[in-house]
Amino acid sequence: MTAPAPAPVPSPGPPAGHFDARPLLEPVDPAEVDAFARAQRTAHPSSAGQIIAWVFAGFALLCVVPVIAIMIMGLGYAIGRGTGVAVGGILGLLLLAGLVVGIVMLVRRGIRTRNLTRFRLARFAQANAMSYFARIDDPPLPGMIFSSGSARMSTDVLRGVDPRFVEFGNYQYTTSNGKQSQTHRWGYVAVKLDVPLPNIVLDALGNNTLGSTIAGAFSGDQRLSLEGDFDRYFSLYCPAGYEVDALYLFTPDVMARFIDHAAQLDVEIVDDWLFLYARREVSTLDPATWAWLFGAVGALLTKLDQWARWRDDRLRLSTPHPGFAGVAAQAGPPSPAASPGMPGAPALPFAAPQGLLTPPPGVAPPGQRLKRRSPWLIIGIIVGVMFVVTMAPFAIGIFSFLFLG
Repeated sequence: MTAPAPAPVPSPGPPAGHFDARPLLEPVDPAEVDAFARAQRTAHPSSAGQIIAWVFAGFALLCVVPVIAIMIMGLGYAIGRGTGVAVGGILGLLLLAGLVVGIVMLVRRGIRTRNLTRFRLARFAQANAMSYFARIDDPPLPGMIFSSGSARMSTDVLRGVDPRFVEFGNYQYTTSNGKQSQTHRWGYVAVKLDVPLPNIVLDALGNNTLGSTIAGAFSGDQRLSLEGDFDRYFSLYCPAGYEVDALYLFTPDVMARFIDHAAQLDVEIVDDWLFLYARREVSTLDPATWAWLFGAVGALLTKLDQWARWRDDRLRLSTPHPGFAGVAAQAGPPSPAASPGMPGAPALPFAAPQGLLTPPPGVAPPGQRLKRRSPWLIIGIIVGVMFVVTMAPFAIGIFSFLFLG
């Protein structure tokens, strides 16, 4: 997976090897923050979209200010003729000056706060053996939220590679229905697994609000009920035919880890990735949030090693294992000593190949992605309801005319 170069690293922090939240809160040198911001601007210059947005903002200001000035001067003329116009002009200039100064102060404060946040996160990343990326456009991740909408972007990304690739970040994308657009914001943790696994989604019941659920797009017949209290915290969805595999992966000890540490996070397993989704930012300056996330990932990693032994038997049945050809080429003609009925012959009626042949790492096509609900069914229901609501008055009128006189 390719990604932009990490942000320039601030001054060295404490030695890595333990959770260190001090860079998130300790005082900083303003000169170091300014140097860090300049280095970031050099490494990541403003995009064309940002420049266009600033141009439009300036153009809008130039269009609005004259209109307000004319209205003030017109009001002054109505009140005091020439003197009122002069007073209105002075008040307009003062208002314009105050507006410009206020906007400049707000923008500078916002930029300063943003630079300080990035600086602290970069120092926090270094203190905990990670790298910091201020922004990654269209991140190449296979999770369900990373393929929706447009203007996809990860921000404040912290990434570690040892002992396993783990990435923390905030993510946003925009959807539009033609009339209005909406920006969706998530926090996520991405963990690289050892082998590809079936597409499994755990919908956390504790973060569903007003019927909002991450698994709403999946067919209900793919939901699998697990033993114990697991169903009180998660709704598990897996591809049809992979129920036994899901039970193998989510043993009671694994389920207990998810309940104890990730009950407020939606979970997705897709390809060789594990994603934890939150409906808020996870890359923040809050030490408690980082302690929770680090603890959750650490607790889950101790159980992910057993997932590396999973293999999809469907691959062995559908495609020949690459080892068969090599074994057959090396086997040669059967040895007389191995022929059935002769002294010293093995108990098997064939010569067993050397080594244990297992399915290759991977997932057969039926298990790679969950089936989604058909959008045409939803559209048909909406059209049907609209038709009934629209035609009901006419039907009642015709019925009344024909049968009620």
